Amino acid sequence: YGGMGLDFSYNIAVAEELGNIRCGGIPMAIGVQAGMTTPALTRFGSDELKKQFLVPTIAGDLVACLGISEAGAGSDVANIKTTAVKKGDEYVINGGKMWTTSGCQADWMCLLANTSEGPPHRNKSLICLPMNLPGIHVTKKIDKLGMRSSDTAQIFFEDVRVPSKNLIGEEGKGFTYQMLQFQEERLWGVATVLTQLETVIQETIDYTRQRKVFDQSVLHNQAVHFHLAELATEVELLRSLLYRTVALYVEGNDVTKFASMAKLKAGRLAREVTDSCLQFWGGMGFTSEVLVSRFYRDLRLMSIGGGTDETMLSIICKYMETLPTK
Repeated sequence: YGGMGLDFSYNIAVAEELGNIRCGGIPMAIGVQAGMTTPALTRFGSDELKKQFLVPTIAGDLVACLGISEAGAGSDVANIKTTAVKKGDEYVINGGKMWTTSGCQADWMCLLANTSEGPPHRNKSLICLPMNLPGIHVTKKIDKLGMRSSDTAQIFFEDVRVPSKNLIGEEGKGFTYQMLQFQEERLWGVATVLTQLETVIQETIDYTRQRKVFDQSVLHNQAVHFHLAELATEVELLRSLLYRTVALYVEGNDVTKFASMAKLKAGRLAREVTDSCLQFWGGMGFTSEVLVSRFYRDLRLMSIGGGTDETMLSIICKYMETLPTK
């Protein structure tokens, strides 16, 4: 279908390199295209669907977005209200999606919707939804704290008709498919943030070395260079966890616990590194002229998007409860 046939570790290598881009929005947008909207289609979609949506998405001819979150259901995916009712050989979609990355420019959406009245974890399906159909209303481009180079949309569906053949895999398996997609999304986010945090720390070292306060460089203070050393160590520990998780994933293991741990740590560390480094930049850090202030805003999303810190903690706790007691 136009890809290189490589394993998932190559996605992570690409994500790390994209972290060299001096903002969060562009790596995130590419991640949505490469690792958030397409994994379920790749694994479970029909050959016809892959030719229609996956091939041009891989080629970069189509922009994809992911329709999961709603105004009343962010990390609580099971609580979404959007419906796709089957009528003949079509689904009729009603509802809306919120915080949709690339939603203002997307050509198609990987949509999660309720396709039956059954239990919340077994009544959902993923559907390839062209964004040019009648009844789709992109009502708002959301003004955000960070990631301002990435468009984020609020979208409503009013009796949108889509062919039933656009269903990805089996009806009712959408929640499971999406949980699998989340693992790749979270690992991609961890990989991009690693490089960004390294950049922030190094630029802070360079700035504090030349910035003088009370006749000595800021970096000369033990409190400063010790703290930067601690932060650099934490970033390396996160990298080790990421690499271990990816290796297990490539081997076919369930990495939900480790991916959640990595996502949690990445979000917490992104906040700690950017906040601490911004402080060492002093008044300059509070301007829009330096990278640290941009990453302070952009990387704050790491603790929210793709599952909040609290959601990660809940997942980790559930997996810990399955461990045998000694």
